[in-house]
Amino acid sequence: MKIAVVSDIHGNLAALDAVLADIDEAGADVTVNLGDILSGPLWVAETAERLMALELPTIAGNHERQLLELPRERMGASDAHAAAQLDDRRRAWLAWLPKTLRLTDEVLCCHGTPTHDLVYFLETVVAQPDGPGIRAATPAEARERAGTAMAGVPHAVILCGHSHVPRVLRLADGRLIVNPGSVGLQAYDDGPAHPHVVENGSPHARYAMLRRREAGWQVELRSVPYDAEAAARLAESNHRPDWADALRTGFVGRRAGVA
Repeated sequence: MKIAVVSDIHGNLAALDAVLADIDEAGADVTVNLGDILSGPLWVAETAERLMALELPTIAGNHERQLLELPRERMGASDAHAAAQLDDRRRAWLAWLPKTLRLTDEVLCCHGTPTHDLVYFLETVVAQPDGPGIRAATPAEARERAGTAMAGVPHAVILCGHSHVPRVLRLADGRLIVNPGSVGLQAYDDGPAHPHVVENGSPHARYAMLRRREAGWQVELRSVPYDAEAAARLAESNHRPDWADALRTGFVGRRAGVA
């Protein structure tokens, strides 16, 4: 069995189309979407329509929850931009998405962790004034976040997103945790409560391909080129220079809220 895993599209239709074309070329039995689908200053409505037509197995991320639950005045700029383009049909589609999904007997899908959509699974935010403020999670931290999810299942895989960082970690009990990275945004800064910066170092769209082998799961973290400049120009036209820098380079340049 081959599973393509996409996550954190954030309305970047150009990146999504490039990833879907790569998946089509590589071949997959199923493509699963781990959430954070529309929030951002890019192609919100177009991305929604593309995915609704594809009917991929899809779960909600924290931004889907925020779009449905928060009043507009409490939303950040990315959610507010997306909310303005949510008609009743698109909103109903987001509301229908589950928080987690058991894709197969061996594969569980979540956005952050199995119990919380805002917690990084494979990264840990740390107090680091002169650094990125984030590091790889230790096996003990990841095991605690996994809890009992898929415990005791031979060759179990937990698929997660949220941090935008492609990463694979095998727990001591054999559970495999896989983050495919982000299709749509390769760098961002977050805070202010726990300031940190995520940078993947190039504008490539990220996703993962899993293949079931006799001995377990083979994982390939893939990086796909696309027209990132077009996405950056659209972000700038929608008054998000921070996104434009991240889309062009995979690094944080201008920070959120800075002209």
